[in-house]
Amino acid sequence: MTTTQLPVVLHSRGSAVMTFEELVAGARRLAAASKAPATIRAYRADWRDFTGWCDRHGLQALPADPDTVALYLTDLAAWAKASTIGRRLSAISQAHQTAELDSPTTSVRVRVTMAGIRRTIGTAQVGKDPVLMADLRKMVAKLGPSLNGTRDRALLLVGFAGAFRRSELVALNVEDVTDGQDGLTILLRRSKTDQEGAGRKVGIPYGSDPATCPVRAYRAWLDAAGISEGPIFRPVDRHGHVRAVRLGDRAVAEVVKKACLAAGLEGARYAGHSLRSGLATSAAQAGASERSIMAQTGHKSLPMVRRYIRDGSLFRENAAAMVGL
Repeated sequence: MTTTQLPVVLHSRGSAVMTFEELVAGARRLAAASKAPATIRAYRADWRDFTGWCDRHGLQALPADPDTVALYLTDLAAWAKASTIGRRLSAISQAHQTAELDSPTTSVRVRVTMAGIRRTIGTAQVGKDPVLMADLRKMVAKLGPSLNGTRDRALLLVGFAGAFRRSELVALNVEDVTDGQDGLTILLRRSKTDQEGAGRKVGIPYGSDPATCPVRAYRAWLDAAGISEGPIFRPVDRHGHVRAVRLGDRAVAEVVKKACLAAGLEGARYAGHSLRSGLATSAAQAGASERSIMAQTGHKSLPMVRRYIRDGSLFRENAAAMVGL
């Protein structure tokens, strides 16, 4: 059947909607949307690394032999972290599934090799330091009254109080925020763990100290920038003009690092995620329950939220402190 002979897909009412070719293209777009753009970019980069390695060694990448994958993993183990190797393995599996081929990653040879890598190099992740409350106070105290300073203060305080991922923070629109008597109610329309967009509400209460109150900082930024709709966090150009576009998620990490440096902290040890882990850790230090921390961070399981509570409860109800040493 030629392109011009492709059938027309009909509505249930009988009216023509699209050609079969258009329907196939639409199905491909929907399939591509099943994963976050960042995940797709990571898989593509990992797949390029694997295919490049295969080319250099004269081996076939698709379909790949299990022995080829096992050798690739062994080569990676000489320098890469276990988490990086695991992600590369996922990319290889995804590429084979997309091509409707059996994945070599399920073979015993590959699974045994990966198990050996985990035992040899370990799986512990070394993350960035959390921004704790004492750190946050120093950081916002160094921010001036300029537009950039006003924006950064709101970004740091709202990001910390909401335990937001940087992608969630920059995706917020004014329409997603309800400013009420008890504080801000923020609707997260989509997040890393909510790819289908079911949405989740997060409460941002007033702070007891006006200098670190996220609600006051949010209002001050909107007033100073003249923002009444659309993206909340936006770039400010060198002339002091607020642009109409959305701030990029990498800018969150830059704001955090810059504020850390100004506060006398080592900027390289902090990143955008330091606000999220900082809230979890600070809340644990203050005696908050894991359940309440999970409600704020949006984590679905205790093991995951405990990864974000960086040493926050090591000395709270510590057994060694109770024996009279």
